[in-house]
Amino acid sequence: MSPEVHISSLVVHSTPRRMQSVSEAIARMPGARVHGSSPAGKLVITLDADSADEMHNRVADIQRTDGVLAAALVYQYADTEEAMNEELPDAY
Repeated sequence: MSPEVHISSLVVHSTPRRMQSVSEAIARMPGARVHGSSPAGKLVITLDADSADEMHNRVADIQRTDGVLAAALVYQYADTEEAMNEELPDAY
């Protein structure tokens, strides 16, 4: 069986004065990337993981990060690594 790939995106809300430290803490987490932020304290995050359990644990780690008020899962996709690397013909 081919290894799995899990990809999720989240919107994380922190207090505006803690946003920088929250962003830095999340960026240090394995598989996490911070893509953007707003002055109101919202961050756009993506996560990569090898399993559903690992993804769940990473989301929980973000939710427990000091300064995080809420973390909302926006999108989640999972497939095998083989399927994710499959070449698709160009559509016309």
